[in-house]
Amino acid sequence: MSELTPWPVEIRLAKDKRSLSIAFDDGKTFSLSAELLRVTSPSAEVQGHSEAERKTVGGKRNVAILSVDPVGNYAVRIGFDDMHSTGIYSWAFLHDLGANADLRLQSYLDDLAAKGLDRDKPGIR
Repeated sequence: MSELTPWPVEIRLAKDKRSLSIAFDDGKTFSLSAELLRVTSPSAEVQGHSEAERKTVGGKRNVAILSVDPVGNYAVRIGFDDMHSTGIYSWAFLHDLGANADLRLQSYLDDLAAKGLDRDKPGIR
């Protein structure tokens, strides 16, 4: 195990392509929904270059993962069926997302409501 970042020992895409399971060498295992991965994408398209530029993306409840490709030895690039594939998901990001998935999902749902967006209807604000 790395001193700083837990290292993935297994990454498995669900057969229905709606979730990604990741087991880390610290003993923690997370199942991350495609929706959560998509709406929290670390890409500049979603995150912007500052908090003020961050986008809330609606209509992703049923998004699926098409590909999970290694980026060096530190991350994966995830391709989704809505053609989004620009986020690079580091091991640290995925571990943090897994550890805080419930909070991150609730924050996303709160953002949707505040911006008049919906999990089932496309929209960005």
